[in-house]
Amino acid sequence: MSRAASLQQQPKPTSGVRLVATLGLIALFSGLLVVSVYEYTRPFIAQNQQRALEAAVLEVIPGAESRRSFVLTDTGLFPRDEAPAAGRAIYAGYDADGALAGVALEASGRGYADVIRILYGYDPDCACIVGMTVLESRETPGLGDKIETEPHFLESIQGLEARLNDAGTGLAHRIRTVDQGEADDPWEIDGITGATISSEAIGDMIHASADAVLPRLAAHWDTLRRAAPRPDQP
Repeated sequence: MSRAASLQQQPKPTSGVRLVATLGLIALFSGLLVVSVYEYTRPFIAQNQQRALEAAVLEVIPGAESRRSFVLTDTGLFPRDEAPAAGRAIYAGYDADGALAGVALEASGRGYADVIRILYGYDPDCACIVGMTVLESRETPGLGDKIETEPHFLESIQGLEARLNDAGTGLAHRIRTVDQGEADDPWEIDGITGATISSEAIGDMIHASADAVLPRLAAHWDTLRRAAPRPDQP
C-alpha cells in the first residue's frame, strides 16, 4: 500500500470546536438532570425535615404528648395556618390533660465546622430551658458532635435559668457555656473539653434566641394555655 493511500485511510482528527460542543452538551444535560432531581425531591425533603422537627418538639418538652404550631409576628401570635404574615415559629407542647407543658423554639449559630441548628424547650412556669436537641450539625465526628450525646452537657441544659429581667425586655442573665466542671450559676452550661467552640456556640445561640423571643411571648402565655389541641389533633 502506498504512503498516500495509507494516509487517506487514517481517521481525521476531531476538531477542537466539535469537542468543545460535545462536552458542552454533556455538561448541559448533566446540569439539567441535577436540577430536575433536586426540584423533584425538594418537597419530600422539606416534608421529612418538618416531620422530624415536629417529633423533636415532644423530645425537648418533658411531659408533652401533643403539640400545636403558631407563628409570632409583629402584630401578635397566630395558629400557623391563620398567620397573616411570616414570623417566628413557635411550637407549643401540651401534656395528657391539655395543660401547657412548654414551648419549643429553633435557634442557629456558627459552630466549629458549619452552622448548627437546634431546637430547645422552654417552660414558662419555671422560666427555664428544659431540653435541647440538635436538628442539623456538621461538627467534627468524635469531638464537636459531642454536643448531641455528652450526658453532662445535655443535663446542664435541663433546668437552665432563662427568666426575664424586671423590665421584661430581655433575659436577666446571659446564658453561656463555661469550661467543663466550672458551671456555678443556674444560667451557665457545663461545657465539653475538646469541643469548646461547638459547646460555646450552643450557649450563645440559646441566649440570642431566648433573649429575643421570650419578651415577645410574655403577653401570649394565656393564649397558648387555652389553645390545647382537640382529641383529634396531633
